Amino acid sequence: MLSASASASPSSLARSRLEEMLDSLRQKDEEDEEKAKDLPPALPPRPASKARLPPGRRSLPNNFSDFKVSVDRGLGECLINGFDAKEEGNRKEKEVGHRRSSSFGRKRVKMDVESSPYEAIAEENMRLLASTAASLGKIGELEVDSISYFIKKKLRVWCKQPRGLWELGRIRSASGEEASVSLSKGNVMKVARSELLPANPDILEGVDDLIKLSYLNEPSILHNLKLRYSKEMIYSKAGPILVALNPFKNLQIYGSDYVSAYRQKFIDSPHVYAMADAAYNDMIRDEVNQSIIISGESGSGKTEMAKFAIQYLAALGGGSCGIENEILQANCVLEAFGNAKTSRNDNSSRFGKLIEIHFSSMGKICGAKFQTFLLEKSRVVQLASSDRSYHIFYQLCAGSSSGLKERLKLRAVSDYKYLNQSDCITIGGVDDAKKFQELMKALDTVRISKEDQELIFKMLAAILWLGNISFQVNSENYIEVVDDEAVSNAALLMGCSSKGLMAALSTPKAQSDNGTIAKKLTLQQAIDARDAIAKFIYASLFEWLVEQLNKSLQVGKNFTGKSISILDIYGFESLQKNSFEQFCINYANERLQQHFIRHLFKLEQEDYESDGIDWTKVDFEDNQECLDLFEKKSLGLLSLLDEESNFPKASDLTFANKLKKHLNANPCFKGEKGRAFSVRHYTGEVLYDTNGFLEKNRDTLPSDSIKLLSCNCELLQHFSKMFSQTQNQSNSFHTVAPDSQKQSVVTKFKGQLFKLMHQLDRTKPHFIRCIRPNLKQLPGIYDEDLVLKQLKYCGVLEVAKISRVGYPTRMTHQEFSRRYGFLLSEAIISQDPLSISVAVLHKFNIPFEMYQVGYTKLYLRAGQIGALEDKRKQVLQGILGVQKCFRGYQARSYFCELTNGVTTLQSFIRGEITRRKYGVRVKSSMTIYSKNLEEVHAIILLQSVIRGWLVRRGASGLNKLKKYHENAKRRQKSCVKMPEVKAKMPEVKDMSKEQVQSALAELQRLVDNAEAVAEQNEEENIELKEQLKQSEEKWAEYEAKMKSVEEAWQKQMASLQMSLVAARKSLASENGTAHPARHDVSPRYYDSEDTISVGSRTTGASTPMKFSSSHSVSDGGRQANGTLTTVSNLMKEFEQRRQNFDDEVKVLNEVKPGQSASANNVQELRKLKHRFEGWKKQYKAKLRETKARLQKSELDKSRRTWWGKLSSKA
Repeated sequence: MLSASASASPSSLARSRLEEMLDSLRQKDEEDEEKAKDLPPALPPRPASKARLPPGRRSLPNNFSDFKVSVDRGLGECLINGFDAKEEGNRKEKEVGHRRSSSFGRKRVKMDVESSPYEAIAEENMRLLASTAASLGKIGELEVDSISYFIKKKLRVWCKQPRGLWELGRIRSASGEEASVSLSKGNVMKVARSELLPANPDILEGVDDLIKLSYLNEPSILHNLKLRYSKEMIYSKAGPILVALNPFKNLQIYGSDYVSAYRQKFIDSPHVYAMADAAYNDMIRDEVNQSIIISGESGSGKTEMAKFAIQYLAALGGGSCGIENEILQANCVLEAFGNAKTSRNDNSSRFGKLIEIHFSSMGKICGAKFQTFLLEKSRVVQLASSDRSYHIFYQLCAGSSSGLKERLKLRAVSDYKYLNQSDCITIGGVDDAKKFQELMKALDTVRISKEDQELIFKMLAAILWLGNISFQVNSENYIEVVDDEAVSNAALLMGCSSKGLMAALSTPKAQSDNGTIAKKLTLQQAIDARDAIAKFIYASLFEWLVEQLNKSLQVGKNFTGKSISILDIYGFESLQKNSFEQFCINYANERLQQHFIRHLFKLEQEDYESDGIDWTKVDFEDNQECLDLFEKKSLGLLSLLDEESNFPKASDLTFANKLKKHLNANPCFKGEKGRAFSVRHYTGEVLYDTNGFLEKNRDTLPSDSIKLLSCNCELLQHFSKMFSQTQNQSNSFHTVAPDSQKQSVVTKFKGQLFKLMHQLDRTKPHFIRCIRPNLKQLPGIYDEDLVLKQLKYCGVLEVAKISRVGYPTRMTHQEFSRRYGFLLSEAIISQDPLSISVAVLHKFNIPFEMYQVGYTKLYLRAGQIGALEDKRKQVLQGILGVQKCFRGYQARSYFCELTNGVTTLQSFIRGEITRRKYGVRVKSSMTIYSKNLEEVHAIILLQSVIRGWLVRRGASGLNKLKKYHENAKRRQKSCVKMPEVKAKMPEVKDMSKEQVQSALAELQRLVDNAEAVAEQNEEENIELKEQLKQSEEKWAEYEAKMKSVEEAWQKQMASLQMSLVAARKSLASENGTAHPARHDVSPRYYDSEDTISVGSRTTGASTPMKFSSSHSVSDGGRQANGTLTTVSNLMKEFEQRRQNFDDEVKVLNEVKPGQSASANNVQELRKLKHRFEGWKKQYKAKLRETKARLQKSELDKSRRTWWGKLSSKA
């Protein structure tokens, strides 16, 4: 909504006749250039016409005949009509408001990485510089006029002292070209008018931006910085650049609180956090890569400034993956391996690095990459007075554990020649042991394994022991290696043999036509060979470490192309003895200074010139001439150094003589006595000593040393392999590649610098100038001479001037119209971008002198864009407020509709869920009921069986008892007949003795038999009585159990019937609410087919299921369909059948305890069961049919009711 009303798309913007005229001028310029091919490229002459209506002193060209001009208000209101619109098809522009990439009327020069990025426009820059120097400028005139005014009014001025310092005073009187000035100390002196500069009022003292000063001059800037530095305000702005003074102490202006404050814009004072925040916001808004370029001399605080910038970006773009902490720890690792103490800086960067931090589409850090340049390898083997080697050596010796020291054969720092030669072992206030523990944590954070850490420390210890290897001259005046513990320890740590190491250092082998010969070395050559191995190992270790850090921080799949690069390169150095390292460092600073000049001066003026802007030129110091001295292809310092390095017999003296011969005419070069020469840098003149230039530039490593490194140590094997690959790559550029044609150090470094400059040219730069306030590295000391010197060669004054008189805010017509065109409340006749832009400027009363309209861009002075941005923000907030209200109303309406829909849907779903739950409950109840019926049937069956068994057993006992009584009666009868038998027995006297004895024996046998039978009968009688008693007890027990089972079953049946009736009533009430005309009893009550057996198995005590008598009443009006009549008939039939079956079962089950069940009763019970099963099947069929009719009728009615309700709601 906003984009539709607030801005127009690029395709809808029309081109004006003015733009068509510019195209014709551009084509004409191109034709002129083709005619003059031999001439160097130059900017076109400035056209007389301007896109903005010019003042009265200028005449309009004929092309402007269609313009209708009316000047009726204040500064004039332009109504530009009559532009013919011409559409631009599918033209995509990515425009950035502050990029200075446009030019008019000249060809772009295609740059090659192998050539200087500024060489093609050198002559154009010289022409521009000459034109700038020729004009005095309006600033100088204003200052001369202001001095006259100050002398007239006797105001405060700056007075130049004989020593070159400036002192504040007040004019007392003036006569001719001299003025009498009362200085701040009380003394009075006469000073020439040319030695006076106006002073700013007290209210402007200590401003945070130098362009806010009324009078921009050296003493005013120097005094303002001094005042802020005394208040511990070390940051100041000079237009687009940040000036930072090194406080030489820790200030409480960093940390998470300040990060949050600058992030949320609670603080707007100058700060490195503010610079990093501006770069981050520009990257997010404009989708253009940014760069933060930190420069300054050694000891000015560049490394700390880079760390603070990384810290802020890590906090700003930190995510959940913790990559920001890895970047900070990786920088800590590089600081330990690449920084060292010098006489001017306790933590000097001895290499250059570019930290490229990548961001995701959401603005979060997703990776980083480190690029390093020209590590100072000579510091490993050679130290100047008051210098230390790299921090890692001292940290390893001080902080390693006893076990690690034993494995590495480590000793104290003072025992190693590479570390004790400068007599500087420690740094005040720095704990090397603590730093080593921090380094170990950092190595773990960047995921370098413990095994690799052990290898790293082995290589460092091997370098230290290599430095302790000594040589002696034998009787034949040849060099021999002293075989001591230094050799054995170094060989052990390197993984090679002691003999091989000694041979490589004393008698290396060389290839000749006759084969391989051993070459005897002098003492210095042997020392150089030893040092070359040490330097190679350390340099290779450093490169390998950077490679491992980049692998740990690689972006991977989240690469979006958005990045912020932070450049921290070694500062400019001018020491007592300047060698090859200072030569390369200062050359890099010259290249960086040219990048600064080009972006802040040259491109600025090119934009003004090419876009036809009327402005005042600012003079500035250009270092292009000094840069040409270094980079000139045939007779430059680098070319001559490479040429001399290719000659095996050349020496440092022949190189110095060659420089004097070819370069004495160059104003930036001066030949000195012996091997010395001077170069006039942008910071001043520096004296160089060529001693060691050729050897350091060649950077050769003997073949024996390469073979020696191909030993058992994996890391050294990797270094040797990488060195061979590098040499092969460098040799591939030549058809014949002897050792003398291998790529030199300066050639490689020059290529790296050109690549770096091209990379920085593709970014929007943010400059930080670091200033060293004193040489003593003490807080609170402000050396005005030193600060003024740095301010001069940094160009701070010129930057402030060009920022104040120039137009720092610039936008193309299309971008300006797109960004602010929607602020116009009424449509204008012409819709081209230029007309819209001019209309916006006049509507908001931007003063005529505060902006200029160029051919392609609008240029506004500092602060003017703020009013437009405030108005734009206000309008956008209003639009957002309207959108908020509309979206709120829309959301509420949608929510109400959604609520109604959800409620309706919920009611349907709840009804369906309830019906399903009811069906499930009915089915579960019927299942339980059927199970109970089966149990009751089994119980009844079991009862009948047990009762029959008991009856039969009781009858059997009675039969036995009856038989016993009969036997007893028979015995009694036999006893009665005994006298008769006795009578019949013959007299004993009549019998013989044998007959009597046999008769007695017979009688005794009969008596014994009778007694045995009696005893047996007695026992049987007792046993039968006991069995009868037990049978009676069991019978009573079974009767009690049967009664309890019948009672429990009856209770269960009653509860089931009651739950079914309750469920039927609840369903009937729900259905009655939704369908008032429906019957109370739902047809789903008859879903279970087993319902009919409720009374078929019960005893006389069971309670039959009763149905409401309201069936006939409620169904009176619905007899037409016959459905409910069928239901009533089924119910009546069910009641009758159940009653009949109950009666018959009762009759058959009535078996008294003393009676046995007859076979007829059992047979009748079976017949009754078969009859019941047959009726049950018939009744089930009738129920299914009736149920189907009921469900169909109910479904049709519910559908009609549901659709009726839905249509009524709609």
